[in-house]
Amino acid sequence: MLAILRIIIVIFYCIFGSLAGILICLTSPRNPKHVMTFGRMYGKLSHVFGIKMVYRIPEEAKHYGSCVYVGNHQNNYDMITMSNAVQPRTVTVGKRSLIWIPFFGQLYWISGNILIDRSNRSKAHNTITQVADQIKKRNISVWMFPEGTRSRGRGMLPFKTGAFHAAMAAGVPVVPVCVSTTQGRIKLNRWNNGVVIVEMLPPVDTSKYTREQVRELAEDCRQMMIKRIAELDKEVVEMEKQKGRKDA
Repeated sequence: MLAILRIIIVIFYCIFGSLAGILICLTSPRNPKHVMTFGRMYGKLSHVFGIKMVYRIPEEAKHYGSCVYVGNHQNNYDMITMSNAVQPRTVTVGKRSLIWIPFFGQLYWISGNILIDRSNRSKAHNTITQVADQIKKRNISVWMFPEGTRSRGRGMLPFKTGAFHAAMAAGVPVVPVCVSTTQGRIKLNRWNNGVVIVEMLPPVDTSKYTREQVRELAEDCRQMMIKRIAELDKEVVEMEKQKGRKDA
């Protein structure tokens, strides 16, 4: 029953929220300021799913300037766990097929996010060049998932290099964002779905790498994130144990 109630709430929230968002975006289509606004909107759904969110965003993050954020891509819950970490003037890069999702897809496009065709390698390469150009010309940041697809409990998948090529071409740092494991931990029929920690790591200076070292840059970031996510998972377990002792 709880699962059905949650699904109904999410469906109505997303439909009406997306429709309202589209109308708001029509006043300034494709403006990057909209992405953070509606990211926060979807982030509120964490309360519906009984998730206690812990965000660790450094105070100095607002002064990073343009950068490329890279996050671990676990499942559909990323939309509600990670979205509150999106910073001002940050757009995301997603696959073009997202635009066909009713209501959400249209909001995703008109709010200023970038859509790429992953099935066409030449077009995808050109898009990475365009992303770098947009970062420099519009003074924006981009958020990408370098795994390229949801990992769904398989551990962090190998990183594709597009995000790192874009960062190096634009001359901006890479900022890893880690989310503790959610796969298999969130149950629709359970009131309390525990703690999820989202932590933004320090920027990685891409100027220390040559273009020939882009795979090394990607792997260095990946290993850094794997290590930190494992630490966050242990911390989540300890936090939930402490809460259990207090409730006992």
